[in-house]
Amino acid sequence: MSSMLHYQPEWVREDFIDFIAEKVNPLWAWKRVKAMIVAIEPLSPDFFKIQLRPNQNFKSDALTAGQSILVTVVIAGVRQQRSYSVIEQLKNGDLIIAVRAQGIVSKRLTQMPIHQVVELSQPQGEFLLQSNDQSRLLIASGSGITAIYSLLKQALRQDESDSPIQIDLIYFSRDQAFHVELQQLAEQHPHFHYHFINTSEIQQHLDLELLKKMTPHFQTATTYACGAQPMMYSLNQIYRDLNLQDRLKQEYFHIHVDENLPAQAVTFLRAQQQFQADRNLLESAEQAGLRPAHGCRIGICNTCSCTKVSGSTKNIITGEIDHGNNTQIKLCVSQAVSPVVINL
Repeated sequence: MSSMLHYQPEWVREDFIDFIAEKVNPLWAWKRVKAMIVAIEPLSPDFFKIQLRPNQNFKSDALTAGQSILVTVVIAGVRQQRSYSVIEQLKNGDLIIAVRAQGIVSKRLTQMPIHQVVELSQPQGEFLLQSNDQSRLLIASGSGITAIYSLLKQALRQDESDSPIQIDLIYFSRDQAFHVELQQLAEQHPHFHYHFINTSEIQQHLDLELLKKMTPHFQTATTYACGAQPMMYSLNQIYRDLNLQDRLKQEYFHIHVDENLPAQAVTFLRAQQQFQADRNLLESAEQAGLRPAHGCRIGICNTCSCTKVSGSTKNIITGEIDHGNNTQIKLCVSQAVSPVVINL
């Protein structure tokens, strides 16, 4: 009898509330951020601008130019995620992202009907403008223009009220997405200098000579870069050679491992599991049947951050080797270059 008197019924589960709520309105949810696709506009044959209308759970006040969101869609019954930079937030709270129709999630997004609902994360990422820049150099290629475009618009808005500083943008593109808008911005703002390189017409790669020619002052500017892997590797090498790493801020969309490195033994200490890693540590762990926490998979969200107890890893983005013990790494952008022990 006493056990019956002390019985406490369980609270109603969040997923049950969400299930009932979405029957009334597909955007309703207790805590989850859901968004409706309200417009899809082509920028090129395979590049699309998508307008999303999030529900009241999205922390719009926390969004800063240069940040991204994780978009989750269900494909063949499996939840799939991809990270996209927010190009712009409209006055009504709608979010604008640009999606190239490459990869399973991106292709599905560009083909979804208007009013389809997807799930979003809160704003994330640290690819943000600094407040004390003397001048700014923005460098983008391909889809990397989305993050750079967002930073550029914020920088130009700031300059409307402050003393404007020189801004240069070097943009490598084969399809001219955003090209007309960028030309117009350059015409409207004399301190913004736009350098466009049409890679479908000329085979021009980023090198020191090009930087000196287009932006002779680049060594005194703060550089913000986002783009394809070859461009980012070249840029990192140039800035390392000139000892300018502290002036380089960067974001990546695609991570490629060094296929010439041999596989290494990796141990997850707490799980007491060992596996061979021949790609980034996250994918190698998943290949071995493990399921470490992760989010963006490109080094933005910090969900897969963990402590490397011992061993050496290569940062796939920067190329730097970490030999230290008890240091923080991100599984998705780390590749083992020796046997490694991780506190997971």
